[in-house]
Amino acid sequence: MGETAEAPQGKTLKLVLLAINCAMLALGTCGGPLIMRLYFLHGGKRVWLSSWLETGGWPIIFIPLAVAYFRRRAAEGPSARLILMDPFLFAAAAVIGVLTGLDDYLYAYGVARLPVSTSALLIATQLAFTAGFAFLLVRQLFTSYSVNSVFLLTMGAGVLAMHTSSDRPAGESKGEYYAGFFMTLGAAALYGFVLPLVELTYKKAKQTVTYSLVLEFQLVMCFFATAFNTVGMLVNKDFQAIPEEARNFTLGETRYYVVLVWNGIIWQFFFLGAIGVIHYASSLFSGIMIAVLLPITEILGVICFHEKFQVEKAVSLVLSLWGFVSYFYGEFKRGKKEKKQQQQQQQLQQDTEPLQQGLP
Repeated sequence: MGETAEAPQGKTLKLVLLAINCAMLALGTCGGPLIMRLYFLHGGKRVWLSSWLETGGWPIIFIPLAVAYFRRRAAEGPSARLILMDPFLFAAAAVIGVLTGLDDYLYAYGVARLPVSTSALLIATQLAFTAGFAFLLVRQLFTSYSVNSVFLLTMGAGVLAMHTSSDRPAGESKGEYYAGFFMTLGAAALYGFVLPLVELTYKKAKQTVTYSLVLEFQLVMCFFATAFNTVGMLVNKDFQAIPEEARNFTLGETRYYVVLVWNGIIWQFFFLGAIGVIHYASSLFSGIMIAVLLPITEILGVICFHEKFQVEKAVSLVLSLWGFVSYFYGEFKRGKKEKKQQQQQQQLQQDTEPLQQGLP
């Protein structure tokens, strides 16, 4: 069968692929907000356009999909399936895509109104939503270390949230600022639901979920998210406004289009990394990765855009890093415990085999 043609991956290969997806997630998590904020700081005003760009780079996925197909064809011959996805996964990807499109808009609205350093740590609250929905949807098991990690990372965002009013950009009204504040929190909650929903879809799939299938899922999801935002752009007449906005962009017309293109490319790294981490680990781990990378985004925002770095942001950074260490220490201990249990089971089997062979 086409969907099971890929050879089982060894533990080492799985770790390598997980590391690659973590790297893509890091690039998207840190780079995406920066380049989106760059657009708004230098004259960009189109929120629907920015949300469209978050998934608008979906044709890039055809490149790894083509490589995967030719590998299958080399192994199986002309019988290799071009498309692995069944109707259930296609429908699920379409629904999740629409939810992602809405989440993109909420997030883009927040970035348009808030400094990167503020929106980054507000988005970190998605970890709490991810943890809650992961427990409800996929029965994610929690240890004292993972609970501690969720608590610390959420507290890190909370510390920042209590002091955000001093971060309001010049010339922006309180109403606009708080609208961006709550839209960002809404984006965090919605994406905290989307991550476990993707994991649940993988678990409910009636076929083997290979990375090629994950790429197809991502392609369909981003297509429908882009279609959702395309409707918003048409209603808001964003397509007609692009040429004039490019001429008035303070960095120059050419750089305007460069910013838009890289916007689409970098956000694709984010989504590919996020679903890849879910595939090779879990939705909670993906949420942990995003949360711990957000303080780094905050620091980059301070460096690149000269945003304020108050004491609260330093405290938030320390709490986030502490939470990250706590999670991985717990995973390390759990891995050692599982390895010890497997060794004990193997030893027990070896001890009982001679007795079983001696029975009539």
